[in-house]
Amino acid sequence: MTLQSMTGFARSEGVSGRNRFAWELRSVNGKGLDIRLRLPPGFERLEPDVRRLVSEKFSRGNLQASLSLTVTETRVEAVLNRDALAAVMALRAELGDLVDPSPLRLDTLMGIRGLVDIREPEEDEATIAVRDAAILSGLEEALRHLQHMREGEGAALADVLKGQIARIAELALLVEADPSRSPEEIVRRLSAQMAALLQDAPALDRDRLHAEAALLATKADLREEIDRLKAHVTAAGELIDKGGPVGRRLDFLAQEFNRESNTICSKSNSAAVTAAGIELKVVIDQFREQVQNLE
Repeated sequence: MTLQSMTGFARSEGVSGRNRFAWELRSVNGKGLDIRLRLPPGFERLEPDVRRLVSEKFSRGNLQASLSLTVTETRVEAVLNRDALAAVMALRAELGDLVDPSPLRLDTLMGIRGLVDIREPEEDEATIAVRDAAILSGLEEALRHLQHMREGEGAALADVLKGQIARIAELALLVEADPSRSPEEIVRRLSAQMAALLQDAPALDRDRLHAEAALLATKADLREEIDRLKAHVTAAGELIDKGGPVGRRLDFLAQEFNRESNTICSKSNSAAVTAAGIELKVVIDQFREQVQNLE
């Protein structure tokens, strides 16, 4: 599977009988899958199927689906209100000689309000079923186009993320190889600090001072942070290669990356390590921004 961005646009058009329809899909970033529909009046019955089809394709993103419908051929029929006609004829008979006895003309009948209704013919169930099926098929086509666009952007994002992960790995190795972390340098630095303390305060307990110095050296060690950074780098690379909806897990790893970089900066006793830690934070922020775009 490939990575998918949550951003995309797609459109599809189709014709069913005398109806022309078009779907437009727009997708942007979202914490979950939020589907917003705009359907013409009378087509609300399609909503469950539309939501099902979208959910089968995507798991994250704010997605707006709009359906527009136009009639390409106008048809009308005249519907006679027989009850109204019967009432008119009964009234004419009741009035008898008080009205013109000549037969009623068609234009006279057409002028009577509510007697004849000119409207579009109602479609039968079979025609409606065929049209609905064509509209849903058009939606499936639009969803395929949207998925293709999101996958294209996801592939481009994958390259960016891999470059950022590679830089994180490089900086972790830089911190690991820094001379300030060598046992000899640690001993030299602690010895110098202890010598200065003993010179200024000769009454200090040497054994207690050595013990405290050893404890501080242990707390300042970056071995665990470096090891965790390396593990997170491996996990992030595997997720990107795996593909699919891995955005949430990559976002979690970005938080873990940030946690380790903060600790490295707080423990650092070297300008070079601090500089590497700061750059780590910059790259990790960039990584997390890109991850926010992934499904």
